[in-house]
Amino acid sequence: MINVLCFAHLKEQVGQEQLELAHDELTVKELLQELHEQHSIDTDSLIVAVNEEYADVDDVIKSGDTVALIPPVSGG
Repeated sequence: MINVLCFAHLKEQVGQEQLELAHDELTVKELLQELHEQHSIDTDSLIVAVNEEYADVDDVIKSGDTVALIPPVSGG
């Protein structure tokens, strides 16, 4: 299982703060495509961290990893 944490507006969009995906491994790009297809998430501006380290789209996520999806934050 891959544990996915959703923050800010993503939590409301997905309907929960945490998702568990039944994959042994997949790339960050594949994960983002799946989330876009299942939850209509705009993944273009997300920052992705795997096990508390920023990840690139080609990085591999393995079962047992925790992925954080961090949307852009604005303020002033």
